[in-house]
Amino acid sequence: MQWEPYLHKAQYYETDGMGIIHHSNYIRWFEEARVDFLAQIGMPFEQVEARGIVSPVIRVVCEYKTMARFGETVRIRVRVTGYTGAKLFLAYRVEDAATGALRCTGESSHCFLCGERPVSLRRAAPDYDAILRSLTLESGEEG
Repeated sequence: MQWEPYLHKAQYYETDGMGIIHHSNYIRWFEEARVDFLAQIGMPFEQVEARGIVSPVIRVVCEYKTMARFGETVRIRVRVTGYTGAKLFLAYRVEDAATGALRCTGESSHCFLCGERPVSLRRAAPDYDAILRSLTLESGEEG
């Protein structure tokens, strides 16, 4: 399965006093890219949530490499690094879209809940389970 990287144009309000993107915004960009990625693979966030399933972040890591600045467009690549049925593991690569310069890398981990109870997509949403399982097998990673 193929999907397009997410593009984000860095906004002025995302900067600090020196025109450099504040570090907290990269985590927000991960979320934007994740929502876009899920839509592209057939799991639009609003449809998943309409079925009573949420997937909160249980861990996020960001390693900063170089600074992004106001006005730049960044390209964010998302890939599945693991999936267990109950948890999803993603990796992110943020690059300057014009030059390819690496801005940061990151990871996030998510569980699945119905209400406040953990749930396995194998039972709660077999169609979504099949999508994520196929992506995990394509990447050669299985959690």
